[in-house]
Amino acid sequence: MISPSEIISSVSKKFADARDSGELFFFPSTVWKHEELGVEFEIRICPALQKKPITEDDATGEAKKSEETQCDALAAPYNPSLHIGDLQDDDGTKYAVLLNKFALLPDHFLLVTEEFQSQASPLMPSDLVQTYLLLVAARKAGKRYFAFYNCGEHSGASQPRKHIQFIPVDYDSPPIEPLARAANLEIANKPFSLTTLPYANHVYRLPSQLSSSTPDKIEQTLAQVFLSLLDLVVSTIRHDPDYPPGKPSYNVLITLEHIHLIPRKHDCYIIPETGAKLSVNALGYAGMLLVKSEEELEALKKETVGKVLGLLGLGSVHDIQVADTAAEAE
Repeated sequence: MISPSEIISSVSKKFADARDSGELFFFPSTVWKHEELGVEFEIRICPALQKKPITEDDATGEAKKSEETQCDALAAPYNPSLHIGDLQDDDGTKYAVLLNKFALLPDHFLLVTEEFQSQASPLMPSDLVQTYLLLVAARKAGKRYFAFYNCGEHSGASQPRKHIQFIPVDYDSPPIEPLARAANLEIANKPFSLTTLPYANHVYRLPSQLSSSTPDKIEQTLAQVFLSLLDLVVSTIRHDPDYPPGKPSYNVLITLEHIHLIPRKHDCYIIPETGAKLSVNALGYAGMLLVKSEEELEALKKETVGKVLGLLGLGSVHDIQVADTAAEAE
């Protein structure tokens, strides 16, 4: 086992070596900045995704298949060229850290449970702690990452084994994060919603000094935050009479400042003008989307990002939830 800081210090060289040896596929792309909803979305254009056999779903690591029909590509034994190292939580939970074999961004890596856990299951305290410690290690090393998790059938999830993904950002956060930072909270230490967005979202601002807390305090805080947000996701889903049967689907975004949970109803959108299938996972709700051509980009802009994200998510019932919480407090 190695430390989170050792993982972070090894990622870039491991990525370059795997790419140069052909064990990892890196797809060049260009980024178009698109302002909408108070967010500067990054729409990545990757023409290579039009070629077979690599599909858009392969490259983003998010192909929609039922858990029963999927092979477990993230199980041991690991490809040594992609295996960065192993971590173990204080409770004994073990993880492998692997490079994403089909990468659109350099240094994209995964935190994978060694023992099988379903990608349709919620994040456990140990998952949250290891994710947070990796983000802290990256910041200390002068690197900026955020983490995301696609939970459930309609979230854009791919592999059946639980895996949390980490990608670097050009600035200090994903595009959605400035909107969360700007939120003026009337009550601290409570979930809030970015109400200008056309879909349900539940956000919690983490304590600014959390990284200097004891391991037990970090775990307790992260677990309580996640459960409070998950309760709101379940509540949102229960208010939707047309929600598909089965386990809840949602996306998770984790930075050192906030945790976001976004309930999901569908995993892809067909653009009417082109017929193109636009698969959206947690990255879309972080403000980062992917298209295969300039034509798809223009069609998406015409359709509007807000409409796409709104239709793939759920309508907000934030006002109802706030009223219910106030009633319970009386």
